[in-house]
Amino acid sequence: MRKTYELLGLISFFTVGEDECRAWTIPRNTRAVEAAGAIHSDLQQHFIRAETIHWDKLLEAGSEANARARGTMRTGGQRLHRTGR
Repeated sequence: MRKTYELLGLISFFTVGEDECRAWTIPRNTRAVEAAGAIHSDLQQHFIRAETIHWDKLLEAGSEANARARGTMRTGGQRLHRTGR
């Protein structure tokens, strides 16, 4: 599966809420605002910011709070280069 995503130039990004975690497939190097559109067009139109972290850095930190404290989470409308697959 990972090799297929790599060959197709795709990545997965995850959204996490209190009661749900979902994976979304998007092209590699998609801007965060465009990735929001994969969820719903309204999110893209009203995009403010995104917090991003590479999946292995999140596992290493153990929690979002620890990742923030370590400075490994990014905030903004930056490109989503790589996330967990």
